[in-house]
Amino acid sequence: MSVALINLKTARGWIEDGRPMAVATLVETEGSSPLDVGAMMLVDAEDNIEGSVTGGCVEGALVEEAHEVLAGGAPRVRTYGISDEQAAGVGLMCGGTVHVFIEVLGEEPREVLGAALAAATEERPVAVATLIDGEGAGSRLAVIEGEVSGGLGIAFLDKTVTRETRGMLEQGVTALRRYGADGAAMGSDLRVSVRSFAEPPRMVIFGAIDFSVATAALARQLGYRVTIVDPREPFIRSQRFSSVAEVVVDWPDRYLEGQELTGRDVVLVFSHDAKLDEPALISGLGSGAGYVGALGSRRTQAQRAERLLEAGVAQAEIDRIAAPCGLDIGARTPPETAVSILGEVIAAQNARSAESLSGSEGPIHSKREVAPS
Repeated sequence: MSVALINLKTARGWIEDGRPMAVATLVETEGSSPLDVGAMMLVDAEDNIEGSVTGGCVEGALVEEAHEVLAGGAPRVRTYGISDEQAAGVGLMCGGTVHVFIEVLGEEPREVLGAALAAATEERPVAVATLIDGEGAGSRLAVIEGEVSGGLGIAFLDKTVTRETRGMLEQGVTALRRYGADGAAMGSDLRVSVRSFAEPPRMVIFGAIDFSVATAALARQLGYRVTIVDPREPFIRSQRFSSVAEVVVDWPDRYLEGQELTGRDVVLVFSHDAKLDEPALISGLGSGAGYVGALGSRRTQAQRAERLLEAGVAQAEIDRIAAPCGLDIGARTPPETAVSILGEVIAAQNARSAESLSGSEGPIHSKREVAPS
């Protein structure tokens, strides 16, 4: 289970318990930031703390702000940078600037957020829009599986935000939006933070081997919903596969024929058997998955490529296959290989080179508006 999902389940539990709490949400970043927009921290009156918005850089200062709003203070946005004195002389080690909204969770927002978190922890698509300016700061509107609940207190703003939030949810985007005082899309009087909880990305692994177990276990921590597929029922029967992933007994091409994959999804071919590898790769290339990779030596991949060409697969399509998959880190064991493969997947999805940070220049963190899984 990913850290993000664990934090969501904790937040859901606090809300269901009716515990008085303050919520700090990362609503906007400038430059580099340790965590993505949408990160959330909960603080109660007894100093129980769950979650984080910067990975530890300014959380101490935020706890003080949380106690102020718990004591009756108004909701507020606080901005912290690398040398910001508000951050108790600590500031952000990453050198960027973050904007954090701190509020007390009242009855109406609690009901809306509780329903949204319930949907998110059950991996149903949901987006939450929170007004962070004006007298209605802290008001919430949620789109849960297409249905709208709550509101921001301005009819036209609700209509505009609902339309934009639906679109952001479809793309899995989390970001801060600005609107006019009357709710018009053109304007900057009111800020609304939209947090999308899209369906988790999928990883389909063909081949029931030890490398599949290690990769699935790590991929789950990254937020993937993992399926291991093998037509050989005796191979996939072991509990070590079902303990880390959904398991399916089926042929690769037949299984993928019934699946809808997107650019966020991954297909990995670990079967080391030509009669399984080739249909898996051909189907994987046509599945819509953003990353298609295969284990094996360079010689094995060269032979695969020849057979794929003979089967009518275009060279440009064969070149899309990451094979041998993974980064060159000297991996030998299944856990090391899993790190190598998932490192390459993350780099590919963020369009990064995967070179050593100490030998490269530019920002460490990609600026993205996609919600973590």
